[in-house]
Amino acid sequence: MPIPDDVRERLLKLRRDLHRYPELAFQEERTADKLYEELEKLEPAELSRVAGTGVIARIKGKDASAPVVVVRGDIDALPIQEETGLDFASENPGVMHACGHDVHATWAVGAAYLLKSKPARGDVLILLQPAEESGKGASAVLETGALDEAVAVFGAHVDRRFGVGQVVAQPGSLAAAADSFSIELLGRACHAARPHEGIDPTPGAGSLIQALHNIVPRRLSPETPAVVSIGILSAGTASNIIPAKVRIEGTLRSMDVGTRQLLQEEVRRRAERIAGAHGLEARVSFDVGLPPVVNEAEPVEWARQAVATVLDDGALAPLASVNMAGEDFACYLEKMTGCFLRIGAREDGGEFIPLHTPRFYAADESIFVGSAVLAETARVASASLARG
Repeated sequence: MPIPDDVRERLLKLRRDLHRYPELAFQEERTADKLYEELEKLEPAELSRVAGTGVIARIKGKDASAPVVVVRGDIDALPIQEETGLDFASENPGVMHACGHDVHATWAVGAAYLLKSKPARGDVLILLQPAEESGKGASAVLETGALDEAVAVFGAHVDRRFGVGQVVAQPGSLAAAADSFSIELLGRACHAARPHEGIDPTPGAGSLIQALHNIVPRRLSPETPAVVSIGILSAGTASNIIPAKVRIEGTLRSMDVGTRQLLQEEVRRRAERIAGAHGLEARVSFDVGLPPVVNEAEPVEWARQAVATVLDDGALAPLASVNMAGEDFACYLEKMTGCFLRIGAREDGGEFIPLHTPRFYAADESIFVGSAVLAETARVASASLARG
């Protein structure tokens, strides 16, 4: 892969530093300072902070009049205690890069190095975005206007379902819409020894949990991807008190507008009807979150051309299964064209380790694959857009 040895060493050093000192969404002050410092070495045409803890650099292209494209890497970590055993494991208790954003940030910097040495047709903005895990970072960047001139955006995610050197670049849905719901079932508290003196919300909560889990298998075709999951169930303060309310919170994942609407309607309908049957009041609210990531065919073809240029034959791999995780890269795709890739992060002989778990890490070599693929994708896209 066309990455000089000295650049590889810099990128490895950067990745280890970012991994060792992870920071949560919108708290990435040290991370941003480190990335700013690394990009400053390239003497970009412009370099600034964006959306508080983000960083954006302009790498000049060959033609100032050509369209501007973006390469995006996200930089925040998760509130998880690391158990990888790596010699560069997190030194920040309860925080780790369990989603690979240390690698995403590093390969975006790597793409900047490659684009500096071999420029695209037009300028490329290298965006180090904060707060992807909160789902708020992309919209915060867009609100600043920093990407107003851009016409295409590209990004990627590490994935240990695939080996190093494999890349998923395909049109269609690559990540799900991610909404959340909150339900309060209100009864009347009383002494647990005299339940007839109150209205116990816990039996209603039990019925509702069963009903919510039946939405997908009973209201949707088996061919329609969707998820209803409960993440929080809370009630009561003591074992001898029947509580006044039960709170249920969870997530809804879908791939299309119709399914997204149906899930919300069914959650509300079942909560209200079951509450009524138990003599309770239901308060239902939704936090409408990220839209799905939907790759358009043309930018995917640009990425495929890039993969064919920088990697061996057979590097392209199908996603093979539906991805119901959310990704705020979707916010950029609502404003401009572009595509999102999955890049293999499993070393030879390595095991599959799920994202968002204490043992997750991405193989070092995935840094160089991501750097090369994203840089070349920016070049292909820039040239194609300039031709019109």
